Amino acid sequence: MTASARAEITSEDLEASVRRTLERAIARNIPGLAPLPQTESDLDVGPTPKEMVYSNETARLYHYLPTQDEIYRVPVLIVMSPVAKGYILDLAKGQSLIEYLVMQGHDVYMLEWAAPRRDQSHLSLDNYVNDLLGGCIEAVQRDSGETEVTLVGYCMGGMLSLMYTALNPTGAVRNLACFTTPVNGDGMELYKRWMTAKSFDIDRLVNELGNIPGDFINNSLQALRPLQRSANQMKLLNNVENDAFVKAHLRFDRWAVDQLPVPGELARSLVKDFIVGNKFVHNALTLRGERVDLGAIKVPFLHVAAQHDHIVPAAASQDLLPLVGSQDKHEIVMKGGHVSLVAGGNAVFRLWPQLDRWLSVRDV
Repeated sequence: MTASARAEITSEDLEASVRRTLERAIARNIPGLAPLPQTESDLDVGPTPKEMVYSNETARLYHYLPTQDEIYRVPVLIVMSPVAKGYILDLAKGQSLIEYLVMQGHDVYMLEWAAPRRDQSHLSLDNYVNDLLGGCIEAVQRDSGETEVTLVGYCMGGMLSLMYTALNPTGAVRNLACFTTPVNGDGMELYKRWMTAKSFDIDRLVNELGNIPGDFINNSLQALRPLQRSANQMKLLNNVENDAFVKAHLRFDRWAVDQLPVPGELARSLVKDFIVGNKFVHNALTLRGERVDLGAIKVPFLHVAAQHDHIVPAAASQDLLPLVGSQDKHEIVMKGGHVSLVAGGNAVFRLWPQLDRWLSVRDV
């Protein structure tokens, strides 16, 4: 078989996979039909005590209760990706970035996203950056009594944090840290193949569904790495007598399929402006008539990337540091994957202490 024939087969397989996933998503999510069963588990997640202090549309702002007599002055606001639930950063006692930061004396808040209702499908990238993230920053200021806030964004949460800070260079953001954050849509090669396939039609999906279902997103990821789930199951079988490993595996597995739906207009912008148009890396993205110029960011900046990240490959994030205009800026590339970087068994030795040290000299 020639190389061109192999490429043609690969392309045909991709088109067939995109077509099946798109049609299944539309068929399963027509209003009036019974919803698909939701992922359920009796595994305890999110154990660190917290209280919700603000909500608006899909945004939920939580404050984690301090455990130390003295805390750092500048509060830390963790911004989650709109497609991911926040408990990945608070899986269990001893396996929680949130718990770790609270124990080090940081005043921690989290912006987590709720599943959008159908009447919230109009929420756009503009709304998420300016209204929802902006509203949560103001709520942190009111609740903490401080005028400055440190943003820590995870994946797409990092993108939102970058955009807000670039549009408000003299605003409330004191420091900015991002984990595994993409800026170059061309670097998201597998996603780009999927979203530029002839059978993929984001306008049809948005117009018919309103919001893009979480299982569509998960199926898209599975199609990009069809053997990954089988490999994970083999790891589980090989460690089935290790209770700690099994519990950790099941928590990760639950989170991986627990994807949130995405408001239609937000999804449309991410596909057209970021993945296909690749406007972010070229400073061509505009929100409310203002250009999102990463060079306008002057606050201390940290980006952490994972060596084996299949969600945000190096080609998608390696342009970030040069684009940010800060003089105090650093990038750390660590062993691990997109999730294990922040929540894996070695995160407590690798990422967490480095983040604490970086924050501790800048949050005073």
